[in-house]
Amino acid sequence: MPLLLVLLFILVPIVEIYLIIQVGQAIGPLPTVALLIVDSLAGAWLLRSQGRRAWTSFNETLAAGRMPHREVLSGALVIFGGALLLAPGFLTDIAGLLLLIPPTRRVVARGITWLLLRRGPLRWGTVVVQQTARRRPAPPRPYAEPVDPDEPPRLEPPRS
Repeated sequence: MPLLLVLLFILVPIVEIYLIIQVGQAIGPLPTVALLIVDSLAGAWLLRSQGRRAWTSFNETLAAGRMPHREVLSGALVIFGGALLLAPGFLTDIAGLLLLIPPTRRVVARGITWLLLRRGPLRWGTVVVQQTARRRPAPPRPYAEPVDPDEPPRLEPPRS
């Protein structure tokens, strides 16, 4: 874990600065700054559209009565990708773009899921998350009784 923190907070900014300097020498300082600004604006737009799509998918899955685990992971990757795109630098922009494009986001989500499942069941309190082959039973269907159209409506307590 400490090695990962060193990598994130020391090595990545050094590589970003190096890449910005190299691009600046190749195309000039003003086009480099303009490219970084346009890239951040495009990232904000992409974050907004993909975030809406992830939120809609999350709500549809909940409305269908299913657990939205894939949608939660996709939403988290969209947020993380958007944060990477808003940070200045070309390396983080590429990583953020890969997390915001749906096909590559699915590949990353599969990799994360595979890593988590490989470690065994995840436990948080009393909730156990693991892969099973069984399917859940279908939710109960709504029940309604036929009503006589000529009879005035009566209010009755609901049946249990």
